Amino acid sequence: MKNANKNKEDYADEKQKDLEINKSNAENQFLTTNQGVKINDNNNSLKAGERGPSLLEDFILREKITHFDHERIPERIVHARGSAAHGYFELYKSMEKFTKAEFLNDTSIKTPVFVRFSTVAGSRGSTDLARDVRGFSVKFYTQQGNYDLVGNNMPVFFIQDAMKFPDLIHAVKPEPHHEMPQAASAHDTFWDFISLMPESMHMIMWVMSDRAIPRSLRMMEGFGVHTFRFINKNNESHFVKFHWKPKLGTHAVVWDEAQKISGKNSDFHRQDLWEAIDGGNFPEWELGVQIIPEADEHKYDFDLLDPTKLVPEELVPVTLIGKMVLNRNPDNFFAETEQVAFHPGHVVPGIDFTNDPLLQGRLFSYTDTQLSRLGSPNFHEIPINRTVAPMHNNQRDGHMRQEIPVGRVSYHPNSLGGGCPFQAKIEEGGFASFNERIDASKVRERSASFSDHFSQAKLFYVSQTPTEQEHIMKALSFELGKVETPSIRERMLGLLTKVDKTLTAKIAKSLGMEVPKDIEKPINHGVGADDSGKQEPTIVKQSIETSDTLSMLKTPLDPKTIATRQIAFLCADGVSAASVDNMKNALKQAGAKAIIIAPHLGTIVAEEGTEIVVDQSYLIASSVLFDGVFVPGGKGILSLKNLKEVKEFLTDSYAHCKFIAGEGEGSEIIMLIERKEDKVNKDSGILLSDKFADENLAGAFIHALGDHRYWEREDNL
Repeated sequence: MKNANKNKEDYADEKQKDLEINKSNAENQFLTTNQGVKINDNNNSLKAGERGPSLLEDFILREKITHFDHERIPERIVHARGSAAHGYFELYKSMEKFTKAEFLNDTSIKTPVFVRFSTVAGSRGSTDLARDVRGFSVKFYTQQGNYDLVGNNMPVFFIQDAMKFPDLIHAVKPEPHHEMPQAASAHDTFWDFISLMPESMHMIMWVMSDRAIPRSLRMMEGFGVHTFRFINKNNESHFVKFHWKPKLGTHAVVWDEAQKISGKNSDFHRQDLWEAIDGGNFPEWELGVQIIPEADEHKYDFDLLDPTKLVPEELVPVTLIGKMVLNRNPDNFFAETEQVAFHPGHVVPGIDFTNDPLLQGRLFSYTDTQLSRLGSPNFHEIPINRTVAPMHNNQRDGHMRQEIPVGRVSYHPNSLGGGCPFQAKIEEGGFASFNERIDASKVRERSASFSDHFSQAKLFYVSQTPTEQEHIMKALSFELGKVETPSIRERMLGLLTKVDKTLTAKIAKSLGMEVPKDIEKPINHGVGADDSGKQEPTIVKQSIETSDTLSMLKTPLDPKTIATRQIAFLCADGVSAASVDNMKNALKQAGAKAIIIAPHLGTIVAEEGTEIVVDQSYLIASSVLFDGVFVPGGKGILSLKNLKEVKEFLTDSYAHCKFIAGEGEGSEIIMLIERKEDKVNKDSGILLSDKFADENLAGAFIHALGDHRYWEREDNL
């Protein structure tokens, strides 16, 4: 804790120095044109007389308007809405045995990184809390060149082959005839596609779980999705899966809460990330790898090259090899967050590709997308994309070229330039693709090992706690309830029977439908299909029956932490300052933050006569924006009984299974919750005390908050 505080103090000192430097520089700054010409009047265009027409010769006006007209670039087709941060990566132990990538060999290196998080389906203006996959991409600025680990917060994907990617995205995007719904999968075209693509069933279970609505970007896992290769100096290959494990644990909100957050603060995740870094609470993740020898490629009940499958950690444990810390917000959203260009093909020596057919397609798609979005093959010269390694090649010209190559030679081989730049030998760090032997015919087929679409979907579902299973059931019921075409709902119920019959029966009841006896055919073309294209589903018995690591609730942090959690203090004039200060200080010691909410902004007067600064009023505050609630004591607190906003705040907190604490008169306010009083008194998620500044209450409340939610309450709702 002392080191963490020291880092925060250093960070605050650096911020103050930056402010002083900026202020000093600002005193000597003048408005100029893009050519550096100082501007005398930036308020009036050049006219022929004060009421006359504007003149074409006004180069200052032309430049300003032209730049404004062109300051937007096409948004990303997917992952359009994102937020990002700078940071660094540090290695725990050398991976030299497996890879010659230098940043994974030398523990003394601090590798700069830039990380972008994003939703997938929505536009730039959509909400952070959509039910969606989250992009989790990391650009490592290594001394061997840039390495991009382009991933998601889920370890699998909807499809097996990149040929289907345009179809998937067309299906999930707003329907083209009326451009609705935005950033949502709950509509006919998406589920029509999914109902005909059983390979999506594993991913569907993930997306319908709470993983799709994270509490914070700082509290979600990241995955490389694909299987890659590590190559060592002896040219030995190992398969590798990448994992990011958040130091704050993996947490989510509930669906009703997510919808309300979207209405209250659609920038909830963006703001949370920005404020955490700005306040010195730097997010951290540990990088883990699952390493599989080349000889074990065909050892498992699934194909390592199938992106709809994961490698259970019970079969191949995740080895933690380093940590990533995000410690600086972008200086400019457009220049950095919007213009950063990730690409799974940006690799360094020691990391290579496999024949995953989805990955292979992405290697083409990302370059093509950057050319369209950023308008030039020189997108690598944009500052946020520039490598820190020396760059020498014969590429020339093109739109927005920033480098100024010198000399007459722009080809290889050459003699006029002395042969420069030279090709690097492998031992000199030159990249060489793994020498994989391939002996096959050209076909448009998939391996038979890709044909099991249900086993891991079932494994994921049965590995969840009953609470998590209930959330999946409700999510599917909500989504399919939005589907207007009965045949699509019926096909989906058929597929779900192959995952879990009890789950399917509950969803069918919600939809007012019967569970179909069999899957409608054809369900897919390809492996196992007869001449008509009809295919029977393949189900392979897994070597493990459940995997606790697939459940968020089965894998809590040890020790539990409430660092950076936001706790709402419901206050009013006449509150006990002692009650407020005691709980506030206890939470601060645990790393959490108390937010004072009162009927008005400014200050309130405590019963001791002191003033307390108010952070938010009840008009703008909402329970969905907080992780827990405390109602302090004091006679003035009883005035909250007359505020409907307070009753709504407490009732929603209760419904969303949050921990609630009260002491003294605050305990009476908690009884406003719309539940029978005996249930409230017996609810272990509600902690009450008759004493003021009760140390035992503070300790019990902090311990309870470490469990994130009191899920047992859902049984009583």
